[in-house]
Amino acid sequence: MTEFAKKTPAYVGREHGSIHKSECRQYSTIEQALGDALAAYGVTGLAIRADGDVHRFDTADKAKGNRNGWYVCPSLEVAVYGFWHTGEQHTVTTGSKADPAAAAEARLAAMRAKEQRETERRQQQVNTAEQARRWWAMAGAADPGHSYLTKKRLAPHGLRQRDSALLVPLFYDGELVNLERIFPDGAKRPLFGGRVKGVAGLVGKLAGAERVLVAEGWATAAALYEAMNVPVVVARNADNLEAVARRLRQHLPDNITITLAADDDRFTDGNPGVTKARLAALAIGAKVLMPTFCADCQRCTDFADVALCRKEHGL
Repeated sequence: MTEFAKKTPAYVGREHGSIHKSECRQYSTIEQALGDALAAYGVTGLAIRADGDVHRFDTADKAKGNRNGWYVCPSLEVAVYGFWHTGEQHTVTTGSKADPAAAAEARLAAMRAKEQRETERRQQQVNTAEQARRWWAMAGAADPGHSYLTKKRLAPHGLRQRDSALLVPLFYDGELVNLERIFPDGAKRPLFGGRVKGVAGLVGKLAGAERVLVAEGWATAAALYEAMNVPVVVARNADNLEAVARRLRQHLPDNITITLAADDDRFTDGNPGVTKARLAALAIGAKVLMPTFCADCQRCTDFADVALCRKEHGL
């Protein structure tokens, strides 16, 4: 959409892809127009450059250094800005009304910004994959006494360790492209800028398997592997289940059964664990395996929780 730059109050309400305007006015420079528009989002103090290049900036709703915002001024009368994490995009002009030329300039600028973003993203993924391979090669075997493993009562199952962080290797098309770090307090983070969609880890071996499970977290996968002795693919989170399941089905022979092992997020609105597992199963024609809890259990939500609960109660 095209938004005319405005004076105070510059912004009334926010909706995805739209701006509600109050007073409109003409600006003497595109820098002033864009500065006012960005201020409505809490972005101030930028040295705006109308040089035709794509510029990045931090958004106010994310941590410092996020660089989720962008703008480009294709001319001295038009600017386009947006936010990568929301997909929002807007255009401002110095005039009181838009014209076809300004609209065309805005479209081209937005396309250029998107292309540059994709180029930067792909290069960052390459850099992160190289970092992941270096870290993995230099890391030693995980300490079986690591606090996360002892808390979960699980064996390392091939994990490695860098300082205090366990390293879970994540693969895409058979190549190591990222690492998930599991810290002693249970926090989990992939390497910055690495590929995350469609990547997966593995507990056990796929070779010779007749059945493969797909689970969210590494601990759940490890608990299932210890209980059932079948390989378990680690999708990392519910949103990644379908992408991982689809790629797995494409690469495995048809006679190998794939089952989605769902987290039962029964205490979360919408139960994303079950919902996303069922969607992934539907996408590849698979079944869903659900954890079974004790009648009065108010704590467990996944297979790792159930395994730990049973060990604690000597079952």
